[in-house]
Amino acid sequence: MKKIIIFILITTTASAQKFSAAEISVWKNQAAQVTIIRDHYGVPHVYGKTNADAVFGMLYAQCEDDFPRVEKNYLTVTARQAEAYGEEFIYHDLRQRLFMDTTQAIALYAAVPDWLKKLCEAFAGGVNYYLYTHPQTKPQLLTRFQPWMPLLFSEGSIGGDIESVSLNEIKQFYGKEFGLIKEEVNDDGEAEPRGSNGIAIGTPLSASGNAMLLINPHTSFYFRSEQHVVSEEGMNVYGAATWGQFFIYQGFNEHCGWMHTSSAADVIDEYAETISRKGSSYFYTYAKEKRPLQWKKISIAYKKGSKAERKDFQAMRTHHGPVVAQRNGKWITVRLMVEPVKALTQSFQRTQSNSFEDFSKTMELRTNSSNNTVYADAQGNIAYWHGNFMPRRDTTFNWNEPVDGDNPATEWKGLHETKEMIHILNPQNGWIQNCNATPFTAAGALSPRKKDYPTYMAPDVENTRGIHAVKVLQNQHSVTLDKLIEISRDPYLPGFEKLLPSLFRAFDEVALANDSLRMALMEPILIMRGWDLKWSAGSVQTTLAIAWAQRLRQNAASRIAPNADQLQIINFLTAQTTSLEKMKALKETVAELQKDFGTWKMPWGEVNRYQRITSDINPTFDDNQPSIAVPFTSAFWGSLAAYGARRYPNTKKIYGSVGNSFIAVVEFVKNNSDVKKKLKAKSITTGGASGHVDSKHFTDQAQMYCDGNFKDVLFYKEDVMQNIDRKYHPGM
Repeated sequence: MKKIIIFILITTTASAQKFSAAEISVWKNQAAQVTIIRDHYGVPHVYGKTNADAVFGMLYAQCEDDFPRVEKNYLTVTARQAEAYGEEFIYHDLRQRLFMDTTQAIALYAAVPDWLKKLCEAFAGGVNYYLYTHPQTKPQLLTRFQPWMPLLFSEGSIGGDIESVSLNEIKQFYGKEFGLIKEEVNDDGEAEPRGSNGIAIGTPLSASGNAMLLINPHTSFYFRSEQHVVSEEGMNVYGAATWGQFFIYQGFNEHCGWMHTSSAADVIDEYAETISRKGSSYFYTYAKEKRPLQWKKISIAYKKGSKAERKDFQAMRTHHGPVVAQRNGKWITVRLMVEPVKALTQSFQRTQSNSFEDFSKTMELRTNSSNNTVYADAQGNIAYWHGNFMPRRDTTFNWNEPVDGDNPATEWKGLHETKEMIHILNPQNGWIQNCNATPFTAAGALSPRKKDYPTYMAPDVENTRGIHAVKVLQNQHSVTLDKLIEISRDPYLPGFEKLLPSLFRAFDEVALANDSLRMALMEPILIMRGWDLKWSAGSVQTTLAIAWAQRLRQNAASRIAPNADQLQIINFLTAQTTSLEKMKALKETVAELQKDFGTWKMPWGEVNRYQRITSDINPTFDDNQPSIAVPFTSAFWGSLAAYGARRYPNTKKIYGSVGNSFIAVVEFVKNNSDVKKKLKAKSITTGGASGHVDSKHFTDQAQMYCDGNFKDVLFYKEDVMQNIDRKYHPGM
């Protein structure tokens, strides 16, 4: 008889048990070892005696600032979104459970080393002590956090590689017509390119001779918390921590800094499995033998109105991974990295690195599967790693497509050593950049060569930000910290270099035969002909060009390949749309601007706005409420300072919700004398440090963010003490 293994999530009843007197006593004692200092911008500087104490305070401070976001991230990884938000999230939860669930996390936690167990206990203690001391906070579901929860992440970021697996295909395979899927799609159908920018400046290019680093993640706004975490065990790290995680994800210590950018390095593979059935049993073919599919029951709780319901699934997998789809008569399984202990170890230990050698050792754990890393340090080194986790594979197969699950030759053959991967160290030009594009332009002419590496190591294409970054950096010299901020906000938009001249040619062609069109569009064309392709808040040309290009793209959408990348789309709009199409799109653009605003001569900053009026995780916007002009644009057109904005229901202006979030620049210094030199750093956070609408730190950085006016980072205790807004122990 086949053994049935049932995985059922820890229930609300178990998680809602009250805290015991013994637990509360332990937390109070640990809180006494922690001091939190809030500076004038509300940034928490957390000081603990031990690393565990610092983690306790770190999580407590995160919960003070935005507990709903902490809880949301753990609703995601514990696969309880449907239970909190409704049946539209059933397949999100099922996808998570296909790869990782609480029973696995609990088992892993039982075997972690003591140092990591202490940190996990401190994580849970910090959140639970916050809930105990803030009874007014009402969680959606998670009224008790467990120390094994951080081990639910397959790698170092929320969602990570698992989110690349199609929800629609999972639903089609497992659910058929049952339930909806919550999708986030822009009204205009144009999603903002996701990713980040990282730039390292080395000694040849630096005005001071010190290495510098730009940390510029592009995420949903308010996705990470700006924090400074210090312990008497030697930890002193500053940067952005994803809500609910106990390490600085992108940041720096006194010795080095690291910036992660999303990578297209191929670390996930699909296998096409040949399935047969005998009676009620299913088999897959491997090496010409029939093997029984492994299966388990997954029960997903979901909210339906005021009631709690459950949907059961019979999840199946082969040794390659879970079945996630059916295509062309084959069942598709997915293999990806699931190494929670090693990933958590790497994520925390890199924050303790004291040198390039230390940092390189953390890279040897090879679990940063979805990211590239841009690096700089106090010794003057700058470096780049394209990916980190990289399976070794037979290069005769096309790994961009599902490979034959029957063929043993398609198995992974271990992992590539770090030294075998695409890596740049101290290029003579003095700069490295990555903007989620190919590594083969990361250092300009000194970049690695594509022919030297397997195709699957870097299928990444070039994009407009990558082109822009190279263009800006190759002409630099004597870079200062303020100059690096300028570089990160360079206003040029390379996406229009060829596209806009094609519009002018179209006008010159069509206008000869159409007097009415010539008269209607002559002034807009004349204005755009004088544009230098640089965004600014006062630029009417920016408004016209972006609105026209978006309209042209929408009109031609049915002819654009579904998987076309940025440059392919721009090239299509340039060469594959007719002159009449271009003119029609411009005429419609001018008419719509006139209708919406009473004039088509709208400065970009009057259309493109920043607004934060609620604490809700899903933002709402209102043209009648105060907002701020934003000069920068979508990353699609090559803006290094990315701002993904769109219309919302009942708005005519467009509002941003994704793009530049926490941003920092840091200059490291080498200390080799009796005179201690200090690193210098500046930062800015979208909106402010607090997620509470009634806090003075809810939007106190908003105008600075829009203007590019960065605040000084308070890294040293003496500087923090001169800028105290509040000093306290957790719970007090």
